[in-house]
Amino acid sequence: MSTVNLSDITKQFGNVTAVKGLDLVINEGEFFTFLGPSGCGKTTTLRMIAGFYFPSIGKVKFNNQDMTSVSPEKRNTGMVFQNYALFPHMTVFENVAFGLKVRKLKKTDVKRRVEDVLKKVRLEPFIDRQVSQLSGGQQQRVALARALVIEPDILLLDEPLSNLDARLRDEMRSEILRLQREYDITTIYVTHDQVEALTMSDRIAVFNLGECHQVGTPTEIYNQPVNDFVAEFIGETNLLPIERHKEEGITFIYNSNDLNKSIYVTNSEQNIASYDGADQLYMSVRPEAVQVDVEPMEGNNVLSGTVELVQFTGESVHTIVKITENVTLKSTELNRGPSTYMKKGAEVYVYLPETQIRIIPAAKGEV
Repeated sequence: MSTVNLSDITKQFGNVTAVKGLDLVINEGEFFTFLGPSGCGKTTTLRMIAGFYFPSIGKVKFNNQDMTSVSPEKRNTGMVFQNYALFPHMTVFENVAFGLKVRKLKKTDVKRRVEDVLKKVRLEPFIDRQVSQLSGGQQQRVALARALVIEPDILLLDEPLSNLDARLRDEMRSEILRLQREYDITTIYVTHDQVEALTMSDRIAVFNLGECHQVGTPTEIYNQPVNDFVAEFIGETNLLPIERHKEEGITFIYNSNDLNKSIYVTNSEQNIASYDGADQLYMSVRPEAVQVDVEPMEGNNVLSGTVELVQFTGESVHTIVKITENVTLKSTELNRGPSTYMKKGAEVYVYLPETQIRIIPAAKGEV
């Protein structure tokens, strides 16, 4: 296993800055995910760790050893590509054994290690089959086995599940995580899929436009986003512009012109992100925190509105409520049966709990 230390990394392609000023430490045995939209710099960062790109500025270190300009084959990393990059004319055994043969291991050692890793990825019965005869999920496992058989210090995965259907992605998420825990290997995973990141990762780095906006555990990223980009990209949220008004003990009061009223927020790090006086502020409330009822509710942060849309997804029900001409709020509840569903056009009351509101600034450069 290795730690990975990225120190002030910048990568430029001509006039384009793909990654800017990245400082990051990935711990031994950690499942660490780079998450962000297309073109945000996550794959470029992974390729700098693999050695396919060298940074324009900064250093890449494995266990305090400078690897910045070391060639890929000397880094002892295992890479799983988005398109698997398997040899279609070879058998499963030959594909998995390829890296070991390049390292000139004895035939007996090659056979033993290939059989061992195929057993772990549950492909031992397919050892002599052509990879072109395998399903997508089986091909993905061959790619994983090929990366793991060389016993790398670091496993790198570049959107490995993007070509699979939804059900198979669910299965492979569990499979990858099982293998990572079994091998206890430092793993860096690139994806734009928030569910993959939240369900698999020890920690997540959220990227956009070449910059890393936040690093944290899945619960920290989801519950305590540092700005509006992170709040909107991770899961769903109701996001409204807001202005600080005054402080009253353990409560901050913010004015919302869009809601035509003041919003009360618990004064804590959990509820209020760091910001300065020049920042545009937003109120973020996750749909599962929004409470909707046909009966009147008392207290702060109670709004009235009209049900505009009810969306049934099976396990949950989304209720979209129009509050003002410019504001709709989304509420999500677990499906408790048809009798609990709101009716379109119903007049309802919406409650935003003070402890479930997060005040965040706009991401730098947005305003």
